[in-house]
Amino acid sequence: MRFFLAGIMQGSHRGALLHKQEYRGRLKTLLEEHFPEADVYDPLADHPKSLEYGDAKGRDVFFYHNRLCGEIDVLLAFVPEASMGTAIEMWEAYQAGRAVITISPLAHNWAVKFLSHVLYSDVDSFEVELSSGRLAERIAEIRDGGEAEK
Repeated sequence: MRFFLAGIMQGSHRGALLHKQEYRGRLKTLLEEHFPEADVYDPLADHPKSLEYGDAKGRDVFFYHNRLCGEIDVLLAFVPEASMGTAIEMWEAYQAGRAVITISPLAHNWAVKFLSHVLYSDVDSFEVELSSGRLAERIAEIRDGGEAEK
């Protein structure tokens, strides 16, 4: 199963800064532990110097990631605060019929609320569902064409 690890990077920073990215390692490890066959794509791992890219390369990477979100099986989005890039990735995955799993306290934000098949308020609640096997069931339901409950 192919996962795309989406999540806040630049957020609302006005300069060339990244938010803390420690969540990426933890989420990737959790996915690999509970989905041993998982192929987890982390855009930051493939593009750690992306803030230094010129416009042409940055544009190519941006649109490549958005296309990829429509081709993977599951998009896992970490959205502790608003993130335009993550919202676009969620949209692309959702529009392509891919499972969108979101970790965010922004339950009333329409992009988060309406583009998530499954929504967790924090990483701990995500981990509980992952460990119980319930998340794997929900992903299977979504992939079979059903809407998982939120």
